[in-house]
Amino acid sequence: MPRLRYRATKSPSRLEERFLMLWNHVKGPDLEREYRFHHERRWRADFAQMEARVLIEIEGGIWVNGRHNRAAGFNADLEKYMEAGLAGWRVFRFGPDQITLENVERLAALVAEAIRPRGCALT
Repeated sequence: MPRLRYRATKSPSRLEERFLMLWNHVKGPDLEREYRFHHERRWRADFAQMEARVLIEIEGGIWVNGRHNRAAGFNADLEKYMEAGLAGWRVFRFGPDQITLENVERLAALVAEAIRPRGCALT
């Protein structure tokens, strides 16, 4: 029988905390953290909004030759995002420069609109 590996809970990055602070500030819809969207590959997204089928990825380490911009890591990310899209998820990626009040507010509004029941007027 194969041995199951223990996977420690990932501590949130400063960028993820900044994104979440802004998301809560603009009263964005509830998000799930570290959501496993693909059960066979065990891929996780930093944040997911289930009703809208939106995944949000916070890309760190882009200026320090981190995982996301080395060839193998970049290629793995492309595969992950393609599979998410094929499974019906919309994937939004944020780097450090994209985590702004304006961008987070725009995404929160788009997600809120996607989950608003049809025929409901804005209040």
